[in-house]
Amino acid sequence: MRPPDRIYTERFLLRRFARKDADAILEAVEASLPDLAEWLPWAHDNYTKDDAIAYVRDSSQSWKEGRAYDFAIRSPNEPGRHLGNMSVWHVSRLGKVGEIGYWVRSDATSQGIATETAAAMLDLGFSTLGMHKITLRIAVGNDASDRVAQKLGFTREGILREELKVNGKWLDHTLYSMLEQEFQRIRQSTLN
Repeated sequence: MRPPDRIYTERFLLRRFARKDADAILEAVEASLPDLAEWLPWAHDNYTKDDAIAYVRDSSQSWKEGRAYDFAIRSPNEPGRHLGNMSVWHVSRLGKVGEIGYWVRSDATSQGIATETAAAMLDLGFSTLGMHKITLRIAVGNDASDRVAQKLGFTREGILREELKVNGKWLDHTLYSMLEQEFQRIRQSTLN
């Protein structure tokens, strides 16, 4: 099954990217560059509107091919302000393994945005996409993202050594995972 183009959480709208989003993405990246550049290889000093346009184009192609589902995070109160990206994609279709990735603009962190929207991606991955296991890979030292994994109930599996090169430096990543039955238990406990 394909995910819906729009997902509503309690406070946010997650929606597919559109061509018109390039300026808002660029503004959010520029406003957050020092923080993003520490953890993400695509966040570089000369990030341009062309980079944002290429991202939107690649995202659209990924949706068409069923490889990855990228969402813009928006507040219904400020629909033109880009709060960040939230994505879920297949790592192994045979193994029914997926992964979630995200970033939130610097001036909107510590507001529960990543936790709330990543919870929606868990639901999407398990309930709609039929995944059995969903992972997060978080750069060692990225304490804010570690807290998101912990709040959502992910299990820490271990360290992936020199997993990704960012700004000329190899970064270790903590691997977190959640199994479908764990997600269902967490969901049931929050309903009771």
